[in-house]
Amino acid sequence: MESTLFRRADDGTTKKSADLSLEWRADGSLWAMRRDEERAVSVRRCFPWSEPARHLSLRDADEEEFAFVRDPVDLDQRSRAALERALAVAGFVFEVTQVLEIEEEVEIRRWRVETQQGPRTFQTRLDDWPRTLPHGGLLIRDLAGDLYHLAAPEALDRHSRDLLWAFVD
Repeated sequence: MESTLFRRADDGTTKKSADLSLEWRADGSLWAMRRDEERAVSVRRCFPWSEPARHLSLRDADEEEFAFVRDPVDLDQRSRAALERALAVAGFVFEVTQVLEIEEEVEIRRWRVETQQGPRTFQTRLDDWPRTLPHGGLLIRDLAGDLYHLAAPEALDRHSRDLLWAFVD
């Protein structure tokens, strides 16, 4: 099954495939329709993290990719509006300003942080580590799919840096 919104043309260029449309429904869910299939989907941001509005995986209830959107600009207006609404609802990127506590529990790590949006507590799996970004920051995805960004870990207070030392080189 082709899971992308794009197809490669004979001349080597990438062409938009018109067989995918998106719809935001009254129950607050995003639906993707392609050919004779339609599914409720959730949006997952893919790399690069520096372009959070591009490279979007649309996944069904089983976390299987149903479609991939390289750039929402290439969608029709209605589909783009539905996708933008789903992105706003799907998950936020919290900007971490201070790390207060990191505790390991049975198969999870519990984080307590201060963010620009206020205090947050979240959990990650023990085997999920913060990703180092090209510009030197860190990105953490919690169990709920929310993202936590540390723009400059080296600029955090000493206590935060001491807690993070195991995650950075």
